[in-house]
Amino acid sequence: MGRYYVHALIALTIISAVSLVQSPQTGAYGTSHEAQLHSIEMARVGLDAAQSSLDSGDAEGAAHAAGFAAEQFVLDMERHRAANPSLTAEIHLALLDLPPAIQSQSSNIEADMAATYRMLEGFDAPAADLRLTVSALLGAAEEQYAMYDRDGVDSAYDLSWRLFERADAIFRTDADPDVMWDREQISFFDDISEAVSERASFVRVGTLVSAIQRDIAGTETAVLDQARLYANIRDLYSRMLAAVDNGDYNTAEELAIEAYLENFEHLEPALEAVDAEFMYALEIDMREELRIMLKREIPTDEIREFVEGSILVDLEKGEIMTAAYLQETAGTAPEPVQRETAERGSTTGEQQAAVRDEIDFIRESLREMQAHYRNGDYESAYAAARTAYLDSYEHVEIPLRPIDPDFTLEVEYQFAELRNLIKERAPHEEIGGVATAIERNLDESERLVTGTGQVAPLIAFSASFAIIFREGLESVLILGAIITYLEASRNSRFKPYVHYGIVAAIGATAVTWVVASYIVEISGANRELIEAVAALSATGVLFYVSFWILNKIEHKKWMEFVKAKVWQATTTGGVMVFSMLSFFTVYREGFETVLFYQAMLGFAKYMEAYVGAGFAVGIASLLLLYFVMRRLGRRLPLRALFGLTMGIGAYLSIAFLGNAVRELQVLDIVPYTSMLGTIPRLDINMATMTGIYPTLETVVAQVVLLAVYLVAAGYVLILRPKRERAMQQMRKSRGAGAEDM
Repeated sequence: MGRYYVHALIALTIISAVSLVQSPQTGAYGTSHEAQLHSIEMARVGLDAAQSSLDSGDAEGAAHAAGFAAEQFVLDMERHRAANPSLTAEIHLALLDLPPAIQSQSSNIEADMAATYRMLEGFDAPAADLRLTVSALLGAAEEQYAMYDRDGVDSAYDLSWRLFERADAIFRTDADPDVMWDREQISFFDDISEAVSERASFVRVGTLVSAIQRDIAGTETAVLDQARLYANIRDLYSRMLAAVDNGDYNTAEELAIEAYLENFEHLEPALEAVDAEFMYALEIDMREELRIMLKREIPTDEIREFVEGSILVDLEKGEIMTAAYLQETAGTAPEPVQRETAERGSTTGEQQAAVRDEIDFIRESLREMQAHYRNGDYESAYAAARTAYLDSYEHVEIPLRPIDPDFTLEVEYQFAELRNLIKERAPHEEIGGVATAIERNLDESERLVTGTGQVAPLIAFSASFAIIFREGLESVLILGAIITYLEASRNSRFKPYVHYGIVAAIGATAVTWVVASYIVEISGANRELIEAVAALSATGVLFYVSFWILNKIEHKKWMEFVKAKVWQATTTGGVMVFSMLSFFTVYREGFETVLFYQAMLGFAKYMEAYVGAGFAVGIASLLLLYFVMRRLGRRLPLRALFGLTMGIGAYLSIAFLGNAVRELQVLDIVPYTSMLGTIPRLDINMATMTGIYPTLETVVAQVVLLAVYLVAAGYVLILRPKRERAMQQMRKSRGAGAEDM
């Protein structure tokens, strides 16, 4: 439950972090050191609350408070890393490990909590204007109180009370009781204490908090501070280019980071208010593109051209725009900008490629971890799990967090849970279960960062169209033949019963879909295993159907099959015969369709709309086909149609097989032999649509199935017809010889 509460806070705390660091006393938007102090202070309060809850036996409240501490620290990770990278990593891991350790009632939790608190105490955060810290604490307390007021979460109330108390204590230490302004704020604090102790409505508490924050923020213009920040950036870039000229790319990168983190970030709110799109583009150039160039040690001339010809030009433009804006809004308090999450796939191609590389490394590390754990080498297993997160997933988080902060935190906790289980030497099945969940979320991480692309959705559309068209083709042909026969034999009175059977079959197919989906949902079985079984079942059925079509690809053989069906119905007699024939003709295909679509939707995540469009177009094509056959009396090119559907069915079965084997590998049922560098590493969407993964087992399975199809097609389409022609020629020769005698 504690983890759930933290998730609910993320969006709100991000917004608060943006708006609460504005103050006239220290400049427009504060400094990075001040932000460090805020997050560390709130993390300490969270740990204090967690310890108090543990002492009173409230594990749920302790997990909630520890989760809050972790989230607050994470919100300012980049600045923490810049100040103390090694200690930041240790604190980050320790904070993430605490909530799952509390929930699992780890015997070491007291020692872990104390060690984490000591590390926070030892973090060197420079002194700052304490009123900014007060404002940040009040904002966090307000959010916790809102959760309590809305959902009745007692642990949120306890945490909000502690945050209010800490803000009050800091403010009274810094306040000057002789100043009227401070006396008014102290009065507000007294009112808040009274309201919270009475558990008053959130509206009352929120109004008081807003009043204090408005007083702390003030209403002065930030024009002078803006000019200073722009000057700082220009000076830092000048020093950065000098470092690049000397070949010192490490120093250059540090200066570029300082220009962005400690200066440009404080200019963003005003730029965003004037032209958000312009601000985001400049932010990407400074935060990502320039750092990538420095990491890759691009030649000096290219870096200089990018900085002087692009970034500095845009900075000058931004300074002019925001100067006019700040003059116009002088004397008014700016409204905080609500930051929206980024779009899925709104990252650069380089970021997407980097994320794929990191995810591949994490998969290898997780498999290495499980191998060590099975062998009883727990220290190596822990080191591998730690490496998977600290050396790789943290880099995935950078582009992922703006897209889905809730999901990012969820994966962080999964890694923390994995490390805790390893430390506690949990059963291997538990370790494997968490590792499987992480692997599942690695796919999701890649999807969120890379988006669906363009080719994969087209494949999803085409495959969906092919499934419904292939499954409906046989039904259309058989039903068309039945109705044609009834009309030709003047038995049109039976036609309604054929239609009744069709309607009943469609209804039964819909029920089958609902039941299948419901059973999967409530089964509680492993999702990967269900998807693997569905994919293997679909592969088997497609394999059978493809060969069945292959044997009837000749028009003559197909018509013989249809005539046999119709003859069977007419000779049996009775209206129910036609209803049952049409029912089973449609329902058999409908049942297969349910199986195929269940398998496909398991792999076509975020492409469901394309799957639905393919289904709709397929249905429309079948209706058109039926119209052509019935109304216009056209003879259908069965050989071409059956050949096409057979080929598509073979492709789908090969794709399903690759996905099934891959899911079984995730479950550690099938071995995993990496072929990265030998087999193309497709993005996750293309991989799921083709079943192609860089592992030996998936490739061998697909190649074997493809070989079977090729051999069978060669036999049916080439070798068998050749033999039949030879046999016919032989019979003709013998017949001619007999006539001569």
